[in-house]
Amino acid sequence: MDKYNVIHIVGARPQFIKLSSVLRAFDSKDIPCKVIHTGQHYDYEMSSLMFEELGLRDPEYNLGIGSSTHGRQTAEMLSSIENVLLKEKPPVVIVYGDTNSTLAGSLASVKLKIPVAHVEAGLRSFERYMPEEINRVLTDHMSEHLFCPTLRAVKQLELEGLKGTFTGDVMVDAMNIFSGKSPPCPVEGEFVLVTIHRQENTDNKDRLAKILAGIEMLSHELKVVFPIHPRTRKVLENMKFSLPEGLSLIHPVGYLHMLSMIRGAICVVTDSGGVQKEAFMLKTPCVTVRNKTEWPETVEAGWNRLVEADDASIYGAVMDMKNIHPGQGDDMPFGDGRASHYIAQYIKEHCL
Repeated sequence: MDKYNVIHIVGARPQFIKLSSVLRAFDSKDIPCKVIHTGQHYDYEMSSLMFEELGLRDPEYNLGIGSSTHGRQTAEMLSSIENVLLKEKPPVVIVYGDTNSTLAGSLASVKLKIPVAHVEAGLRSFERYMPEEINRVLTDHMSEHLFCPTLRAVKQLELEGLKGTFTGDVMVDAMNIFSGKSPPCPVEGEFVLVTIHRQENTDNKDRLAKILAGIEMLSHELKVVFPIHPRTRKVLENMKFSLPEGLSLIHPVGYLHMLSMIRGAICVVTDSGGVQKEAFMLKTPCVTVRNKTEWPETVEAGWNRLVEADDASIYGAVMDMKNIHPGQGDDMPFGDGRASHYIAQYIKEHCL
């Protein structure tokens, strides 16, 4: 029966969260499956801790690819994933989001004529300089089954000649499962939570310097807590960044602690797509240091504001947003919290 296992391919922290809720739905429907972990995220806080917190079993395959240039990393993933797929011969491969693991898994599968299902299909920031945008566009156009987190995503795929299925966002499922299990916020008093890791922010020293200047301005008036991504930490070490008194750099935290910190913050400053959504769902004002977002629904609802990488813009936006509590209304653009169930049911009916 091994050859009938559905294969899930993940490699980065946000994908582990999505996988956790989807695997629960697959287990409830007795759908046999195996997991390939590419190793794209490999630090304890970014990988093993996440598996432990989310109650995920160890992946059947851990490829241990690690960090490298985009081309080399994707090529190594492509070769290693292909070897597993040749062995397993799955009826369908499921990929998540927009990472190099997503792209490599999709490409390896279609070259072997194995159908691909893309969870989180149809998202667009329309910023082609972002690796994530290239990954998600290419993956959508290689995939046979497209699971869309929003109706806007379905419409976007229609514009591109593709047919998507609206399931809602599996991150809502995960939030419903785990938000009640999150510990008390580890930070006392009022604070601003910062997460910055996108390549367009960390690899451009001028841009990053302006972001850091904005964070420093905030730290003179507010407590600022910055769980720092390994990529960002390395860049800061090379820049010899001096730590302002009001800024606390901490190691990356697990998903449950992150939820409690987002809930406890007076405002979030981020460039993460996932954190934007989590802040929206937890009703915490968010300032996103990007020109555009793949989650415009959060901006339209008033909970998220896009700003340039500029110290005064970041400072001003946080000061404006920290006391704003817009009404979310009755509409939830990300579905009813059963996205994983709909995906599992679809796979069982159409792919097995």
